[in-house]
Order: sequence, then C-alpha cells, then structure tokens
Amino acid sequence: MHVSQKSQYALRALFELAKRQGSTPATVAEIAESQAIPPRFLELILQGLRAKGIVDSRRGKQGGYVLNVAPANISVGDIIRDFDGSLAPVECVAGRTGEKCRLQGRCAFMGLWQKGRDAIEEVYNGISLQDLLDGKFEATGGSDPKGG
Repeated sequence: MHVSQKSQYALRALFELAKRQGSTPATVAEIAESQAIPPRFLELILQGLRAKGIVDSRRGKQGGYVLNVAPANISVGDIIRDFDGSLAPVECVAGRTGEKCRLQGRCAFMGLWQKGRDAIEEVYNGISLQDLLDGKFEATGGSDPKGG
C-alpha cells in the first residue's frame, strides 16, 4: 500500500485547516505556504474535499477554506481511501468484486495479505486529525531503529 502524494497533500491541507479551526478562513496561498503544497495542486485537492463536504469555501475579502467536520471525526484512513481507494496491499484483498485470481482458494499468501490490510486499516482508521493536532504522532527524529 502506497500513500499517494495527493493523499499526503490532502492530509496536510486538512491538518492546516484543523489547526486554524475557529479562526478566519485560510486561503490557498496560506495553506500552500504553511504545508509546502504546490498551490495549483492544492486548489484541485480542496475542490475535491469541498465536493465531499469535508471543507467549505467562503467568498469575499475574508474568504478562504474552513474545515466542515470536527477534526476528531476525520480519520487518516478516510482521507487516504477518498483519494487512493482501498488500503489493501494487493488487489485480491481490496474487497473489489469481480477480481479473478488463478490461485483463488489455494493462495499461500492470502492470510499474509489480509493481515497486512487489517493492520494498515487499524492504524490509519484509528488516527484522527484531532490525534495529530494533539501531537500523539509527532516525529521522533530517531534515525536509530533501536530507539537509542
């Protein structure tokens, strides 16, 4: 499972809007600058999020974008699925109908793929924008994999 750049940008844009919740709307330029997102690409992402009802846009001099959903009610998994589709590592466990595998019913890897999908879904679905705002998943900066 690969998280696309588009999903990463969407998550960063939503994070920025969540940080600003309760204040004036954020412009595309402000979000782009703060989260290092190309403005033209950000506009397309925000339009998609607006169509889904996740953000709202305000017109006028004080216009911009605002979060339309509480940060606690938006999971990382929801946004990734909106932009990338399934969180499954391979097509055969993505839950799509009509997928025909020549090894169906006798694949030695099926349990592995299902376990990987379930683990990814548990992590991404269990983390909300609010969790990220609260700093529960800040980078540790640890280049030492042993934590030392």
